[in-house]
Amino acid sequence: MSKYVYLFKEGNQTMRNLLGGKGANLAEMSRLGLPVPQGFTVTTEACNVYYENGKSLPEEMVNQIYNALSETEKITGKKFGDLSEPFLVSVRSGARASMPGMMDTILNLGLNDVSVEGLANKTNNPRFAYDSYRRFIQMFSDVVMEIPKSNYEKILEEMKEAKGVENDTDLNAEDMKDLTKKFLKKYTELKGKPFPQDPKEQLIEAVEAVFRSWDNPRANTYRRLNQIPYEWGTAVNVQGMVFGNMGDDSGTGVAFSRDPSTGKKELYGEYLFNAQGEDVVAGIRTPKPIKDLEKDNPALYNDFVKSVGILENHYKDMQDMEFTIEKGKLFFLQTRNGKRTAQAAIKIAIDLFNEGVLTKEEALLKVEPKQLDTLLHPQFDKTVLSNSNPITKGLNASPGAATGIIAFDAERAKELAQKESVILVRVETSPEDIEGMIIASGILTARGGMTSHAAVVARGMGKCCVSGAGELRIDEKNRKLVVNGKTFNEGDWISIDGSSGKVYGEKIKTVEATVSGDFATFMSWADEVRKLKVRANADNPKDASVAFAFGAQGIGLCRTEHMFFEENRITAMREMIVSNNEESRKKALNKLLPMQKEDFVGLYKSMRGFPVTIRYLDPPLHEFLPSGNDEIKKLSLELNLPFEELKELIDSLHETNPMLGHRGVRLSITYPEIAEMQTKAVIEAAIQVNKEGLDVTPEIMIPLVGDVKELELLKKVVKETADKIIKENNSDLKYMVGTMIEIPRAALLADEVAKEAEFFSFGTNDLTQMTYGFSRDDAGKFLDDYYDKKVFEADPFQHVDQAGVGKLMKLASELGRKTRPEMKLGICGEHGGDPSSVEFCHNLGLNYVSCSPFRVPIARLAAAHAQIKNPK
Repeated sequence: MSKYVYLFKEGNQTMRNLLGGKGANLAEMSRLGLPVPQGFTVTTEACNVYYENGKSLPEEMVNQIYNALSETEKITGKKFGDLSEPFLVSVRSGARASMPGMMDTILNLGLNDVSVEGLANKTNNPRFAYDSYRRFIQMFSDVVMEIPKSNYEKILEEMKEAKGVENDTDLNAEDMKDLTKKFLKKYTELKGKPFPQDPKEQLIEAVEAVFRSWDNPRANTYRRLNQIPYEWGTAVNVQGMVFGNMGDDSGTGVAFSRDPSTGKKELYGEYLFNAQGEDVVAGIRTPKPIKDLEKDNPALYNDFVKSVGILENHYKDMQDMEFTIEKGKLFFLQTRNGKRTAQAAIKIAIDLFNEGVLTKEEALLKVEPKQLDTLLHPQFDKTVLSNSNPITKGLNASPGAATGIIAFDAERAKELAQKESVILVRVETSPEDIEGMIIASGILTARGGMTSHAAVVARGMGKCCVSGAGELRIDEKNRKLVVNGKTFNEGDWISIDGSSGKVYGEKIKTVEATVSGDFATFMSWADEVRKLKVRANADNPKDASVAFAFGAQGIGLCRTEHMFFEENRITAMREMIVSNNEESRKKALNKLLPMQKEDFVGLYKSMRGFPVTIRYLDPPLHEFLPSGNDEIKKLSLELNLPFEELKELIDSLHETNPMLGHRGVRLSITYPEIAEMQTKAVIEAAIQVNKEGLDVTPEIMIPLVGDVKELELLKKVVKETADKIIKENNSDLKYMVGTMIEIPRAALLADEVAKEAEFFSFGTNDLTQMTYGFSRDDAGKFLDDYYDKKVFEADPFQHVDQAGVGKLMKLASELGRKTRPEMKLGICGEHGGDPSSVEFCHNLGLNYVSCSPFRVPIARLAAAHAQIKNPK
């Protein structure tokens, strides 16, 4: 028979997976001898059985709960539903990973029309007894029976108004008794049956309600954001009640062993006398700072400080504790490692190392890599933000905050940016928008997911971006957007928060993020530990310099197409595309050659000798061309071509499925002169900077290879061009030619591809698209349905799909190194900055990950975590 229920005295902190974080910590605190109200935990496995059993508890489990209840009654000397010694419990969730506020809690369970009298007699405090009962009715109704709290809050407000009082505490015993009667009557009215009087029935209903809350929308969203698997389930903790609302010698509070905002080593928290836990967080009454407890009750405060010290030393981390004082006696209801800001996390980790509590490796594990994001981007001024309400919400595609006037296209963005900061607002962005994206303070789109063009480019630039804000109705023709009935015109102020996805219809002040000396110290520790190198995806010297400052050890992806969209280059690029013979194409390419060479010189210098991987032209050619008639007419004049002829050519270049069309290696097979020009630029730039004292070995990456013969053909063009230039310059320059593994066939035949490729870089954006058959720009339209129906737990474009895409990566790595044992392997898709994907790459034996410049510190810390957890 499976064991589904454990008394607190039967568990310990090593049983976290089974008992959940809260249950394991309650068991551990009991073992440490701290004052903990006793109870029992219904396990995470029981949660899964509940769902397998059609959302009901099997009889075997119910019997185990009743047996544990009986044992707990013996420990406490109280009994459920008893008139003389009534036993009341709290019923709380407790997943193995902390999910604060995501699931449900019920207090004062066990009260009924009999036990409330017993509680009143026992405590000689009928006001307290009926206050507890009315709270229980409201909470049970809300959590278990899904009756909105507002039904009861209205009754309470009406009573306070009739009595002429402001606070609940001003109501007397008779008022509370009357309030309870009204609550019971409202319950019967809304449910069509009386409030349950059997405490055991209440308990089973409550346990089931907490299990149900594991699958509520907010819990599902939280799990997806934090990569907490659905199958982990939640435990339920049933704990004897202690009461903070028994009078002025009782109270309740929440405290942290250190300041969670700054990391300062001092108690931080709040408490209320004559209150229960929800009063502190609900904001109904103003709590007092924890330091005041020293004045109110010095002996109790000293006991509290001593216990906090025991907990922090035991768990070797800053603790977040809930406590209750009942009749002057202190009880701990829970402890957990506290949530904290990134600045505080780093300070606490360093301080705990300096205090001799943690090793460097343990200290590194105390900071979540993704927390570092907030240290690197501008943020809204919190004092101003508190008075602002968002008009809509999208995806938090690229962190930071931005405020500016609306511009609906790149041209207008450039014009308006001469006077004010600009937010580029588009239905969705494309490579044509690159100039507007460069000039804008932030980017807002109505369509697109976390790896849409807007999101990827914005992260690469370190720009704030909110994508997929589906409530926006953007009318680009009339230059306005409508959201929830409110209209905004071009030139109106809006603000976007790329860290939360919120959009505000006003100008909000931003402040630059500051990075303390602790940050540099902490990152140096990460660099001492990690084996995986971290490069950056950067397409221009400015981004490369930012990446270098953030600790990048090279460029893992330079997308050369991004170099052609600037105003002084796009015309020459378009001239090349519309050329109808090789001679005129080469003429146009010769105009681009010095520009591209200049860019590569800047990249090499920014990276100061670290490797630079340059991907040759990748997107389909139509992306460089205008689509509207006005723009086509303008281009026809610039190129001296008839409008109809140009329009016909542009139409012919549009593809049914450009993602799988004439792009990448296929372009250079059709037009090898493109690869020749890019090779000249790469090699000539490298020779120039090496003469100036650098030691650069360019890495030339051919995209979208699916067959070794494609690579063989193009590598021949590259080598002939490069070797000729090297010989003419009497240089000893070394270079490498490799490929992106982004087509499943290339992964399956990696041993063949490796005969020509000197390195592999996994382009996981396209590899994920092609493995799933999903367009990353369109997947956002249906992925929510996949999450709701438990088809997916996470977005495969944010975290490497280790079961499918990961298997292809593993196979390609093994096959590639079978052909070339010392082959360099990396990843340059967006997954390169995702901590769980970085750990996967470490375990796979890759040499480096590459990500956007502003994610470099995240990847550095994630790589250190991976080494600590998986040193082999």
